[in-house]
Amino acid sequence: MTTLSLRRIAVLALPMAALAMTTAAQAQEWTPSKSIEFIAPANPGGGWDTLVRTMSRVIQQESLADESFAAINVPGGGGSAPGSMDHISMAGLASAAGMEASAVNYIPFSGGGDAMTNLMGGHIEAVIGGAGEAVGQLGEGSQLRALGVSSEERLGGGLADVPTYQEQGYDYTFDIWRGVMGAPEMPEEAVEYYETLFAEMLETDAWREASDQLGWIDAYQDSETFGAFLDEQQAQFSSVLTDLGLLRQ
Repeated sequence: MTTLSLRRIAVLALPMAALAMTTAAQAQEWTPSKSIEFIAPANPGGGWDTLVRTMSRVIQQESLADESFAAINVPGGGGSAPGSMDHISMAGLASAAGMEASAVNYIPFSGGGDAMTNLMGGHIEAVIGGAGEAVGQLGEGSQLRALGVSSEERLGGGLADVPTYQEQGYDYTFDIWRGVMGAPEMPEEAVEYYETLFAEMLETDAWREASDQLGWIDAYQDSETFGAFLDEQQAQFSSVLTDLGLLRQ
């Protein structure tokens, strides 16, 4: 069995410190001078890997950048570790079902691909993961069954028949988003370059087709908006992590 939760894509270029925006004329003067190393902070096969490789493919296929984007997997920066968004999503669903969030035995994996492999091998009972990670494992002849999606409305494509949590009586929604970040020393004009690049990518037919197939919903934000969003998320998740015993007040 597997449960699905929505992977909402917040595509941004964001240094860890807030950066002021430069003018459009200045931004146009800056372009990458070499191949871009686009890092997926998890093993191949999971949500991060799928996102990075899909973005790289669309950018190159649509000739949106002169330099190539090289997808590189660096496990350890993501995955489903305790306190991850998958863990928080599961804890929220457990609470909505009247359970103690800490009572659910959450088993971390290095990525969504590893979690799905263990599920299919019968080593675990269920998975909280992204639609894009699971959609290829479902369908006719599959041994897996999707139990529900955490979005407010049903997803399309191969997941159209999967009911939402709310349809099943659980007053709970949760969007698992992903964003793109850069180094703290990234120049201001580079930030705007990538903001524009990713915004253009989301408008292509190739991206729309891929995101529909993977069950993604676009939620583009620029770096300033995304920075404010991260502050809100930190405040929201702090209470959940405290309930799980992972954060001291």
